[in-house]
Amino acid sequence: AEGLNLCTSGSATSCEECLLIHPKCAWCSKEDFGSTKSITSRCDFLQNLIANGCAGAIENPSSSISVVKNIPLSSKGSGQTHLDVTQIMPQKIALNLRPGDQTSFRVQVRQVEDYPVDLYYLMDLSLSMNDDLDNIRNLGTKLAEEMRKLTSNFRLGFGSFVDKNISPFSYTAPRYQNNPCIGYKLFPSCVPSFGFRHLLSLTDKVDRFNEEVQKQKVSRNRDAPEGGFDAILQAAVCKEKIGWRKEASHLLVFTTDDVPHIALDGKLGGLVQPHDGQCHLNEANEYSASSQLDYPSLALLGEKLAENNIHLIFAVTKSHYVLYKNFTALIPGTTVEILHKDSKNIIELIVKAYNSIRSKVELTVWDSPEDIGLTFTATCQDGLSYPGLRKCGDLKIGDTVSFEVAVEARSCPAEDTSHIFTIKPAGFRDTLEVAVTYSCLCGCTGRAAPASGKCSGNGTYACGLCECDPGYLGARCECEEGASGDMHHAMCREAEGKPLCSGRGECSCNQCLCYESEFGNIYGPFCECDDFSCARYKGVLCSGHGECHCGECKCHAGYIGDNCNCSTEMDSCVSSDGQMCSGRGACICGKCQCTQPGAFGETCEKCPTCPGVCSTKRDCIECKLFNSGRLADNQTCQKHCKDEIITTVDVLETDDPNAILCAYPVNNCVMKFTYLELASGKSNLTVLKEPACSSAPSAVTIVLAVIGSVVLIGILLLGLWKLLVTIHDRREFDRFQSERSRARYEMASNPLYRKPISTHNVEFTFNKLNKSYNGTVD
Repeated sequence: AEGLNLCTSGSATSCEECLLIHPKCAWCSKEDFGSTKSITSRCDFLQNLIANGCAGAIENPSSSISVVKNIPLSSKGSGQTHLDVTQIMPQKIALNLRPGDQTSFRVQVRQVEDYPVDLYYLMDLSLSMNDDLDNIRNLGTKLAEEMRKLTSNFRLGFGSFVDKNISPFSYTAPRYQNNPCIGYKLFPSCVPSFGFRHLLSLTDKVDRFNEEVQKQKVSRNRDAPEGGFDAILQAAVCKEKIGWRKEASHLLVFTTDDVPHIALDGKLGGLVQPHDGQCHLNEANEYSASSQLDYPSLALLGEKLAENNIHLIFAVTKSHYVLYKNFTALIPGTTVEILHKDSKNIIELIVKAYNSIRSKVELTVWDSPEDIGLTFTATCQDGLSYPGLRKCGDLKIGDTVSFEVAVEARSCPAEDTSHIFTIKPAGFRDTLEVAVTYSCLCGCTGRAAPASGKCSGNGTYACGLCECDPGYLGARCECEEGASGDMHHAMCREAEGKPLCSGRGECSCNQCLCYESEFGNIYGPFCECDDFSCARYKGVLCSGHGECHCGECKCHAGYIGDNCNCSTEMDSCVSSDGQMCSGRGACICGKCQCTQPGAFGETCEKCPTCPGVCSTKRDCIECKLFNSGRLADNQTCQKHCKDEIITTVDVLETDDPNAILCAYPVNNCVMKFTYLELASGKSNLTVLKEPACSSAPSAVTIVLAVIGSVVLIGILLLGLWKLLVTIHDRREFDRFQSERSRARYEMASNPLYRKPISTHNVEFTFNKLNKSYNGTVD
């Protein structure tokens, strides 16, 4: 049987309504087309309209795209003006969208070589960072040397922070005004607390960085959290004072050893005014609104960092790594690295973070209209397409990646509405501007004829139909409202025996006038449809991701299901190795459903008990430690084993219940290792430095060991037998002695002697002289 015809079943009463039903629906504006009983037949698939004789009078607009600006990608950053460096192509396009008609375009992005870098070092100067301050006094020179290996155009700046100088965040009593460390035996002298202090604008004179660092002294605040988020926001928005260049990559390194204060914490100090996101540095380059505004929220930080193309690098101690790692999921374009307690690894950390940033490209969308759906398909360096993914990793400088962007308008906005949104790689200054207009009106609507004779002079003729004036009804506006009778009821039944107007309207002049409903709109030629009788999810019609049309949810782009509650976005299901759900599950409604027993995690990436996990870890150990195995190629090894932290030891500890012990043979020996899944998503592998080997015992040793064992067992058995016999004998002797002691005889008589005389008693009775006597005779 043929499927449902969406166009003819959509109950469209005008050309514009027809175009909204489905992108393949077209409208016939021919006057004498179709049946006089129904107007829906004018709305049909294009091929059906042509087959029914409507060629030449069909309204069927489609979405279109035109490239407005398309400058080729640059290959190198330095040596050119910033206007010449292009990292995204095209730069501007124009879309004309018909609702539901998806169109797509391709975006290419390249991380150019030798791109200028601006790095602003933002340091926590609370008391606990005193040893760190000593270790970075010559950081500028060393860091510049390392960064110039990556770019020939490098500038460095410096700023510091502690916390708001108000109670309860800092010591505010008069005796602490000039020295908050007074009375503190471990460190009796320090400078007053401050919110944020900009000390050095971005410059290529790194000696000035060293000079400023050497001038700094630590301060002391009262509570553990610091006011670092205030400092991050000021460093991001005070562009002129910090000196951020438009043509450079912006890095903001945030070093601390504690947790930050966040929005609403300021209420503890009486600060109820939310942060306004503006620059508040005074003439002394100090944060002047520290005691007036609350701490900024994560959302505000993310917005301002992205707005100013700044990559934020959290350099934090190990104890706070997990917290800041969670922050990176909420602030786009942010990375986190573990800082040693004395900051000795800061240069290595910055270089590693910079390489990590430059090894990935992620597209972000700014100012996207609510009625437009965007879906991305990434094509990364491996040449494979990843639907639903808008980022690529494991890139080298100079690599080019592309993204297929599909755009669909979900509805029609007000007439003559246009929108502009921006697609931008995170942390790049380059953008793609997308201008959107909508194709929602039919051409025949512009040729409408009021008071047309084709409409009995009682209506406007447009697109083959009459739109009747108030008080008139009928296909040609030939009836007045109120006319009734059986002759006008035939066209108001959907089928013979069905109620008039489906019981939800009145029949007037062969047309159904549908009742109004408090739940929504009732419509259709027989009032058979409505926009509220559809499936709901958590009480929301079509889950809020679709439109209810005649009892069926029409889902927006990116959603499927009877109630449109299932997202088709697959970006969140891609694991770090590029596989969907790590190859251990299926992506269902935007979430991984792990099917492999023992697998867990957001992308099923953790599976200690999965078969083959030990062999996978073995490949990484062989390629990283010994440059052997099937992943021996350096690029392949780095790609597949980037999340493996390998440590070699002399003795393998196996007392950790969460660690999995693995072993594999190596030249008649056994190589053992353990692995542990970390909360960061990485794996900690602990490997023996050398395989465990053992020599085979000799035959003589085995024979002697067997003979010795037999003799020893015999001696033990004899000893045991002797012990049991001795115990038994002792018990028997003790019993004999006991019976002997109880056998005592009378000294005056012999138990064997018998008397020679025996005595017998006889009882008798006799009569003598009529008297009776009883007696005994001896």
